[in-house]
Amino acid sequence: MIKFILNDKIINTSANSGMTLLDFIRENAQLKGTKIGCREGDCGACTVLVGTLVKDEISYHSITSCISPLGNANGKHIVTVEGLNLPDKLNTIQQSISDNYATQCGFCTPGIVVSLAGHALHKHYSHSHSHNSSKDAISGNICRCTGYKSIEKASDEIEDKLSTKDHQKPIEWLIKEEFIPSYFKDISARLANLQLDEIGKTGVTVANGTDLYVQQADRLANENMHLIANEASLKGISFENDKCIIGASTTVSEIMQNERLRTIFPKLKSFLKLVSSEQIRNMGTLGGNFVNASPIGDMTVFFLALNSTLSIRNETGTLRQIPLHNFHQDYKKYDLQKGELIQSLSFNIPDSSTLFNFEKVSKRTHLDIASVNTACEIRVENNFIAEAHLSIGGVAAIPKYLDQTNKFLHGKAINSETITEAEKILQSEISPISDVRGTKEYKRLLARQLFFAHFIELFPNEIEFEKLIIL
Repeated sequence: MIKFILNDKIINTSANSGMTLLDFIRENAQLKGTKIGCREGDCGACTVLVGTLVKDEISYHSITSCISPLGNANGKHIVTVEGLNLPDKLNTIQQSISDNYATQCGFCTPGIVVSLAGHALHKHYSHSHSHNSSKDAISGNICRCTGYKSIEKASDEIEDKLSTKDHQKPIEWLIKEEFIPSYFKDISARLANLQLDEIGKTGVTVANGTDLYVQQADRLANENMHLIANEASLKGISFENDKCIIGASTTVSEIMQNERLRTIFPKLKSFLKLVSSEQIRNMGTLGGNFVNASPIGDMTVFFLALNSTLSIRNETGTLRQIPLHNFHQDYKKYDLQKGELIQSLSFNIPDSSTLFNFEKVSKRTHLDIASVNTACEIRVENNFIAEAHLSIGGVAAIPKYLDQTNKFLHGKAINSETITEAEKILQSEISPISDVRGTKEYKRLLARQLFFAHFIELFPNEIEFEKLIIL
């Protein structure tokens, strides 16, 4: 049996763990406020909150329920827009949306309300130093009617009200200020008392399904599932000596919010904000991005440039390690045998002489897949390149580690002439094709310009911009 709390009600269900959470909410629980929009995780109409008990506290985050397997709700608190309603009045978020005329047809509004509630509940939230703003929280919510200024005004008003949030007693404060109903104060104890059954141990392996469920939700609804998103051995970020180790089921949001990683990579938030939306970052896992094997996988390209190593576990628990740049072999083919899982990724923590950058071009700046994406890590000694690791996506059948370009750059002086010559080698390593994201000629141009952008960004005093041949 799958057991969880849906709003204020305990659910015990024998429904297949592979059905989508959205379908369970709408059809089994008959809660119609959670809307069906794109069924691809893009529009945010189906947004719900997932509350996870960690020790004695609940951590809430937003997800798109249309591409989330029901089994992942086991032991969690799932909140729909109905679960945010007060008995006889609008809650604070709903009132701000109403006061600012931030709704028209209303189809997108429930998802926006839920996303903003997730922002209010987020344990990292503080007015002076927030990992995310209210606008970040609704980055995955699309509205077709109002234009966004009225929605932004409502979110700014909510942000101002949250500036006085009591971080010692956040749930009590949110209840008092009418952001959430009073039943929230008892959820922690109620989750702790749930007697959970073991579910989802055989069948199709799925973490959070952000790609697999876009393609195969109807088929997976009837399949047995091997659900790994909550497996402790696949989670977490740790630091040992000079290495960082990240579990394969760690989400993009968890990477973005890690204080140590934000110190190592000062622009980490701006890099990762280019990866999908708030809801999808809350779901998408590192290992899932790797085994999806997309030629434009953002996180794959990111960690290729860190010269990362994968730890792969078989059914007996035996581990083997391979460089990430050897994992992808051909289009949608990779070095993972039957019964194997990626357990973790590791990379050497960059020192003060090492610089990192990530670039991405897509049709939309946010909530879009790349036309071309690229990352680089450059270690410098006395103005010479001691070590280079560059990667690029969208220009080959796999996320491409630029082996020949990296070798050429080794030991070279950092100047415009070196970069111009290196770009010619880059062009010989890639083989883009024309598709919906652009023609092969356009992708070659993007590869060139983004390659130059790395060096202009990292070495503005050494690179003479006018000497680079810009088409």
